[in-house]
Amino acid sequence: MLTAVADLERQVTSEDPEIGLRAVSALRRLADELEPLQVARARDLGWSWQRIAIHLQVSKQAVHQKYARAEEATEDEAED
Repeated sequence: MLTAVADLERQVTSEDPEIGLRAVSALRRLADELEPLQVARARDLGWSWQRIAIHLQVSKQAVHQKYARAEEATEDEAED
């Protein structure tokens, strides 16, 4: 993983826009994968939607709307 991060760091600072833009796209995909994992971890640790929203720099309503259903589905599966 550290090698991949180092590669992305080199790519994102490249003078070649094609390389730089591919790196931006890869970072976007990585953030999209990591965000739900970290939101779920925060909720498991008792964080409020407001606290999570502050750290993601979005509104409480936005983060709740995006992730509350996933949390409810996980709770439902745990009860079954």
